[in-house]
Amino acid sequence: MAIVDTGDVRLHVQRLPARPADGAAAARDATVVLLHGLLTDSLASYYFTVAPAFAAAGLDVIMYDHRGHGRSGRPERGYTLGAFVDDLDTLLDRLDIQDPVHLVGNSFGGTVAFGYALLRPERVAGLVVIESEPATPSWAVKLGGLLERVRHEMSVNEDAALDWIAAHHGGHTARLAKSAGRLVRDTTLARDIPASAVLGDDDVRAIRCPVLALYGADSDLAAQAPRMRSLLPHCATESLPGHQHSVLVEAPGRVRDLVLDWVGRHPWPAEGHAVRAR
Repeated sequence: MAIVDTGDVRLHVQRLPARPADGAAAARDATVVLLHGLLTDSLASYYFTVAPAFAAAGLDVIMYDHRGHGRSGRPERGYTLGAFVDDLDTLLDRLDIQDPVHLVGNSFGGTVAFGYALLRPERVAGLVVIESEPATPSWAVKLGGLLERVRHEMSVNEDAALDWIAAHHGGHTARLAKSAGRLVRDTTLARDIPASAVLGDDDVRAIRCPVLALYGADSDLAAQAPRMRSLLPHCATESLPGHQHSVLVEAPGRVRDLVLDWVGRHPWPAEGHAVRAR
């Protein structure tokens, strides 16, 4: 475990160096940065699913808790999407990462990845986004509604909400929900994220790196797939039947295989941007 001070927040970072097994040479010298989701998520969702397999396949793996999450610092203010994007940029500087990286973002982590690819295209070799979308105006409205519901439930009727979560999803999930409730209630996150700068279609089209977008076939976000292929010049999509939003934890083997195949086919320096959309 390491703590990296960005000058604005202290980030909890875990790094798994590449330990390639036989046949993994094609993936060597590539770095993947794993970006988790919002509120109840942390780097643990990668650590206990795909991260060790990535290292075993020859990838240098970096994962960290976003500000306000896990073991990272929880400032009272400063939770716009731009702040999360800046955290990633500063972290790569602090870790002295010289070559472009592959970003793997789950849910909100994918939104951060899109933002970073637009801000610093020279530092991004490719994106894999899991159940995610760019920060469009509709995204801001949706996140605003979700965060306000969480804030209301945890401010007005926290005990009843946590009891219901524990009864239906277990004590561990209830504990995560309690921490998420404090984050929404005690910081400006619920106001900052919906107020973040958003992207128009031309902004999304400006993301030039290869993108693989993974969706649960039964998820509301699955409808994003045709839009992503139409806007992003080098985008492929994959639908995972029988899954909704929790693709990463429900189908880690499939996610692992898709990511490793994608990274292996899109090394840095890139040999060209043509990909086959599905």
